[in-house]
Amino acid sequence: MLNNINYNFDEEINRKNTNCAKYDGLKKYFGYEDLNPLWVADMDFKTPNFINDAIIKSAKNSIYGYSIDTPELYNSIINWQKNEHNWEIEQNDIFLINGVVPAYSACIEAFSEENDEVIVQTPIYPPLFKCVTANNRKVVVNELKKDENGYYTMDLEDLEKKITPKTKILALCSPHNPVGRVWSKEELEKLSHICIKHNIIIVSDEIHSDITFKKFTPLASISKEIANQTITLNSAGKTFNIAGLNTAYAISKNEEILKKFKKIAIKREIHSINFFGYIATKAAYENGSLYVKELKKYIMNNILFTKEYFKNNKINIDFFIPEATYLIWLDFSKNNLSHKEIKNILLTKSKLALNDGASFGDNGNMFFRLNTALSQKALEIALSQLLIFKKD
Repeated sequence: MLNNINYNFDEEINRKNTNCAKYDGLKKYFGYEDLNPLWVADMDFKTPNFINDAIIKSAKNSIYGYSIDTPELYNSIINWQKNEHNWEIEQNDIFLINGVVPAYSACIEAFSEENDEVIVQTPIYPPLFKCVTANNRKVVVNELKKDENGYYTMDLEDLEKKITPKTKILALCSPHNPVGRVWSKEELEKLSHICIKHNIIIVSDEIHSDITFKKFTPLASISKEIANQTITLNSAGKTFNIAGLNTAYAISKNEEILKKFKKIAIKREIHSINFFGYIATKAAYENGSLYVKELKKYIMNNILFTKEYFKNNKINIDFFIPEATYLIWLDFSKNNLSHKEIKNILLTKSKLALNDGASFGDNGNMFFRLNTALSQKALEIALSQLLIFKKD
């Protein structure tokens, strides 16, 4: 473990003209090039040196051929889950894959048939329902409930009402993207017992589990019964800003579930990991604990800074301070404008590229998602571009 290292999250990195989707993809995705991009869920912070150094050391061999997994890589994942989340797993529970979204799509094929139903809890990360329709399955929407303060909870009564004999999978986003909830153990238990009762496989996307500001409970760690109904998808990608290396892993204590998943993953050729992905994941999990602590402090400071900035400048936008992630779910509903009008103002007047809440489900109307993982100086500039939504 590396200690006594200062991480400079205030350093500003020029990512333009680096083949970066967040910056160089603005024209493609938004139709404008002159936008300040706070959309894609990657960070504008440097990947920590213990990962860069491991990659550079590996690159010095100057051959980037086929690579294999190692016991040391599995041990890094096992130890990380134990030390960070108190979850005991073994090497046989893990299967390496090249991304959480490809793995989620493979899960849909593995655990259901065409025209079966998959429950999603909206608003939710768009691929979690786009993958359903791409696999010729039916999306069943279970909308989260929101109180007047913007706090979301699960509507389990609605969920159970919508279950039919064709319902095979529930897509769980834990922690939740975009609303920022860290589901409590009690919430997860109630959800799981419904799924166990109806024999529904839970696919738990836990990719944001390290960037949490309250206790996070891996779903499958709660009990053997729940673990037996669950496959967990995770990656070091969000935590350490290595998403472009396409490295992830699936975990299940249920041997039959993992066997079915492996069969489809191998068929789809998503089990071949990027050469540097192996190196980066191992380095991240062996050395990253202190980094994550410092990262979370900086991100929460940015979130609180945003809240205070809105208050002091009377910006007519609300948001619930997230319990996890560097993403905030902005509610523009008090501006007496349509969703289309808000989107147009953001693009043409504020010159900000945010994720359109409508893409997260019908209850994402009037919302946009903003990424706070950048230097506070750069964040302040971006927030100033929202002054156009100042209260009269």
